[in-house]
Amino acid sequence: MLTHLECTRCEERYPADRPQSVCPKDGGVLYARYDLLTIKRTFSSARLAGRAPTMWRYDAVLPEADPVSAGEGFTPMLASREYPNVFIKDEGLNPTGSFKARGLSAAVTMARHFGLKKLAIPSAGNAAGALAAYAAIAGLEAHIFMPKDVPAANRIECDYYSAHVTLIDGLISDCARKVAELKNSDVWEKDGWFDVSTTKEPYRVEGKKTMGYEVAEQLGWKLPAGIIYPTGGGVGLLGMWKAFDEMETLGWIGSERPKMIAIQSAGCAPIVKAWDEGKLVAEMWSNASTLASGLRVPKPYADYLILDILKQSKGAAIGATDEEILEATRHWAKVEGIFAAPEGAACLVAYRKLRASGFFKPDDTVVLFNTGSGLKYLDVLDTAKAILPVKLARSAKPAARQIGGIIGPY
Repeated sequence: MLTHLECTRCEERYPADRPQSVCPKDGGVLYARYDLLTIKRTFSSARLAGRAPTMWRYDAVLPEADPVSAGEGFTPMLASREYPNVFIKDEGLNPTGSFKARGLSAAVTMARHFGLKKLAIPSAGNAAGALAAYAAIAGLEAHIFMPKDVPAANRIECDYYSAHVTLIDGLISDCARKVAELKNSDVWEKDGWFDVSTTKEPYRVEGKKTMGYEVAEQLGWKLPAGIIYPTGGGVGLLGMWKAFDEMETLGWIGSERPKMIAIQSAGCAPIVKAWDEGKLVAEMWSNASTLASGLRVPKPYADYLILDILKQSKGAAIGATDEEILEATRHWAKVEGIFAAPEGAACLVAYRKLRASGFFKPDDTVVLFNTGSGLKYLDVLDTAKAILPVKLARSAKPAARQIGGIIGPY
């Protein structure tokens, strides 16, 4: 039922029967579009009962291809032990230990479907591991470009999946430049290369949108008042918002929408800064630094879509310091029994601030996304425990600023 791809900027349509990157006219992110009215007549939410507990249970609204799957998706929605009406969606239980499994499962599925041979990706860590794993399943080559200081688990798993790894002295933006240089070489098209960077192809969004379908299904087809989501590249935010529109057209939910909250690290907060300043796009963040490597994205390619979703949903963008993130990681482990990735634990920081400001009320149902397992960050967390107190003692307290009634640092 996939009919075409559509540019999110100019709305130009492109065929979905061949590999596509971004819109050649304006560089806009491409979205996959489906014949939802026909799907509505042939597939209802009731038909999901008894289907396999993976993201491919929603195959009616995914591209028709033989899935490259390791059982990703349908992760548990855990009721918080500390806060009534709060749920933690634990994506750390996905294959390769993070939510990245969803997007890369879909992207590699379509890459194999189109006969591509070599897949390239710049990654802060978890996407690299996911691509390496799914490429191994599909029998494709994975070419990974990662910062030298990624968590050791990400580097080691890529090696064991037999991916081709290039370590870069820099950030994910520097890794992306390396992929761009490769795309301009003679071998790119001749040898069947393809770029599966965040939002540079349309199918990682399709994999991530299944989180939105699951939130709705697991809450009895009633959307929560809010969703707090760690936002680096923001693909999950985009995907869930797209899923809500699809589900409304299918008649599975009404017109209600959750307030979408983007949480970023204070050391790399381009979306927070743009949101506070009322801008439509983000500026490149200088000297990005944070222990939450997945949030160390100086300028997400889909910034214009992320900011628009926050505005449409009457949401917010919040920053969290590394010390707040580290404390929240330990707190969730102790209180909830969830050993979260730092990016996921940042959601707790955001929820506390939003509760304190009155943005969320105690009876509001709110979903917090833990995007990965803390087991992927053992070296990072161990090092941070030792150096953060020293770092804090040496640094001046950041200047405070107002964020929707919340005072805190970038």
